[in-house]
Order: sequence, then structure tokens, then C-alpha cells
Amino acid sequence: MSDPEIHLPAYLAGKRQLAADESFEFTCHPGVPCFNQCCADVNIILTPLDVLQLARRTGLHTRLFLDTYTGNPITKDLQLPVVLLKMRDDEGKKCPFVGEEGCTVYQDRPWACRMYPLGMAIPPARAGVEPEPIFFVFEDDHCQGRLQPDAVAWTAERWRADQRLVERDEIEAGFRELVSHPWFIGGRQLDPKRMHMLYTACYDLDSFREFVFESTFLERFELDDDLVADIKTNDVALLRFAFRWLRFALFKEPTMKVREGAAERSVQ
Repeated sequence: MSDPEIHLPAYLAGKRQLAADESFEFTCHPGVPCFNQCCADVNIILTPLDVLQLARRTGLHTRLFLDTYTGNPITKDLQLPVVLLKMRDDEGKKCPFVGEEGCTVYQDRPWACRMYPLGMAIPPARAGVEPEPIFFVFEDDHCQGRLQPDAVAWTAERWRADQRLVERDEIEAGFRELVSHPWFIGGRQLDPKRMHMLYTACYDLDSFREFVFESTFLERFELDDDLVADIKTNDVALLRFAFRWLRFALFKEPTMKVREGAAERSVQ
């Protein structure tokens, strides 16, 4: 059973929660009857690393990738930017990156695709407490992967390691710290300007790099020369830096040092 104090998102309601050492059975390959059928008419939420890797895979500037392949749902309860992968505008509503033989961007497939059939929830932020993720298993009727004779028994830990989710999650640890920040306790929400700031720094990384190197940013903040050189060419380093900068810009944490004499005004 799930923790009664945790308010689960609707898509996890009624799903089986996995204990730390509990296993589930699953396999996915072209021999499974439902192969590719799950890659259509589905909401795939993209993480910052998903957007970055897919933009690099398609050779597009992150802004153009976002404009071409994603959408942003708007609801009155939205507390943070959400980036959804657009399905094709046809009857099947297939993923734009699925082909007859499977995923055409498999090495750079999104976090959500790697996770399935697992779901994950992060408890609400509590001051001084590092939230531990809780895992659930989807046992959907449309997916026959768990019913195959060659299905393998997996724990959540083994599955995440096999799908290279552990290393990805380490890169995006700073993002999880942002979205589960204690600042949001009590229902506080970012204003539109700060929502845009978070969206740009996290998802539109090429525009954020332009902002850092083509504005007065480097004149206003003290940064180590090696770090400046790294974020100029290293996408992952820049993404980590974006998370660090947002803690300063959104929540006034001392993660950045303003140069002496620089006005402490908004940098965006």
C-alpha cells in the first residue's frame, strides 16, 4: 500500500507499490505482440536532459526542438513548467520517433520510456528532509511484456541500472531539488517571469548558454575560469550550472557570488 500521507498523481492511483526488494516481471522486444503499440497517443513528459539529448540527436537548437516537437499544457493549478512530447497529428497519434522496427532514438529515449513499466513518485518537500522516491509498477492490459515466457524478474533498483536511469538521475539531481524545493511548501507558486526563467534555463539550454555568454551575466557573477570554459562547450556541465543558478535566482540561495559593485538586481 502507498503511504496515506502522500498525495499521488492520478496516473499512479491504484498502481502496485514496490517494496525495496520486491520484483516485477517484464520484457520488451519485437517478438512481443504489442511491440510499438504503446508508443502512440500517450503523454510523455520530457525532463531537461530528455530535451537536451533529443535536440542534439535531431541536430536542432533547443528552442527549435521545443517549438517543433513539444507542447506545454496550461492549467490553473500548474506550479511548474511541463514539457510534453507531441504525438504525430494523424489518426494513430504515434510518437514522432517510432518506426516499424522500434524507437529510432533509442539511445536517447526519454526518461519516461526508460522507466516503463515503473512509475515513480517523490513525496512533498519537507524542510530538512531529503525526499526518497517511491516506485510503482504498471500492469496495463495493453502491455503484454509481463506475460511473456521470457519475461525477466526485476527489482526497481536493477531495472533503473539496466536502463541507465541511475546516471541520468544523478545528472538531474539538481532539477529534482528545484521542483521539490521547500519554498513550495504551503502551495506557493512562481510568478510568470520566474516560470519563464526556469523553463529557459532547464529546457532551452542553447538559449540559456547565449544568455550567459552574450549578456552581462559573466560581468555580474564571480565564476571560476575553468567552469566558464567548461559550460561554454559541455552541455551537461551547463545543465548542472543552470540548476545551481536557478536556486539563486528563484529562491535567493547563496549558490552564486555577485561581483563586488554589481547591482543585485534580477539578471533576466
